[in-house]
Amino acid sequence: MTDRLRWGILATGGIARLFTADLKLTGFDVRAVGSRSAASASAFAEEFGIPTAHDSYESLLADPEVDVVYVATPHPLHAENAVAALEAGKHVLVEKPFALNRAEAERIRAAAAANGRLALEAMWSRYLPHMVRIRELIASGALGEVRSLIADHTQLLSDDPAHRINAPELGGGALLDLGIYPVSFSWDLFGEPAVIRSSAVFKETGVDAQVATIFEYAGGRTATTYSASDTQGPNRAAVIGTAARIEIDTVWYSPTTFRLIGPDDAVLETYVSDVEGRGMQYQAAAFEALVAAGRLDGGEVLSIDETVGIMGTLDEVRAQIGLRYPGE
Repeated sequence: MTDRLRWGILATGGIARLFTADLKLTGFDVRAVGSRSAASASAFAEEFGIPTAHDSYESLLADPEVDVVYVATPHPLHAENAVAALEAGKHVLVEKPFALNRAEAERIRAAAAANGRLALEAMWSRYLPHMVRIRELIASGALGEVRSLIADHTQLLSDDPAHRINAPELGGGALLDLGIYPVSFSWDLFGEPAVIRSSAVFKETGVDAQVATIFEYAGGRTATTYSASDTQGPNRAAVIGTAARIEIDTVWYSPTTFRLIGPDDAVLETYVSDVEGRGMQYQAAAFEALVAAGRLDGGEVLSIDETVGIMGTLDEVRAQIGLRYPGE
């Protein structure tokens, strides 16, 4: 591509720092940052060498030097911020989870269509080289018929009741923060589940601490996921087929290694990631390529329709475990 998009960063929290660091490391054009605090915006701009710091989100969205806005606010604000950016004529990359629920995701999709802009969920793991290679192996038939996925995302996070992960009003809990990764992986492999079974353990604040799911699909295929915010687990994944399996090492959703293993346990292929930074730049490169190609549906890797469907699956899991957020 000869024409690069000009990026604006909306919010200055931890995930925004990680994404911006990868953008700057790999040569993307980051033009502006916006925060509700002038001091926070200025400090962020100085840290990353960003030309313009805006003291409000509205000012960032009105900046004519910004083509695409990365939305990195807390979960309950994603829809509001994304729709505002789209209506301001900006493309949006929205941090996962895309929204708080399916209805909000549908609002973003409608706003993107109405304004002729791309709205994409920042599920960065889908664009990493090792995940691209895994899809290639599956498509080639190397695994035979893929029958099951097993994946966990487990972290020992803060138990402070005031922390975002423990706050219902901020969409806290294991499912939306952590479970989104293996649930999205299951959709990537198998699409929408025909049957969803879910179980959870809750914290005193009312958010989910642990969530286990079993998804069933046509042909006897299954996906098993486990997510937790109160324990550190292996964070590995396995894709199992009739002819071979893929074992993805810790941390499976970030740059890592995997092995293609035959039914006799012989290692048929070993993949080792070689990635600059954390690897979040791959989703940005894919985003720019989609815009350049006029693919405002999100493309084959993660379409907007699939993102809306994933939010629907998360809604069903929450319904089964009895989890509702304030205001729903």
